[in-house]
Amino acid sequence: MNISFSVNDDILLSLKENADEFAQDMRFLSALMWYRKSKLSLGKAAELAGCSKLDFIERMKLEKEAIFDYGEQEMSEIFADVAKLP
Repeated sequence: MNISFSVNDDILLSLKENADEFAQDMRFLSALMWYRKSKLSLGKAAELAGCSKLDFIERMKLEKEAIFDYGEQEMSEIFADVAKLP
């Protein structure tokens, strides 16, 4: 499926990006949004962004985004499970 929309040239000039850079950023940012909302898995978000999982994670690190965002309860459960390991 191909999705397209118009963007005024002055937007690209303001962002100091060309059309290809803008399109790549839009893909990443929309994938990141759906990942944050837990609508897409990491793998599917990377697919939407047009890159590998590792490249998606690297870009998230550059953007200072949390890769795994667990709450206090979830972290407690994880540590409790780890403590049970031999």
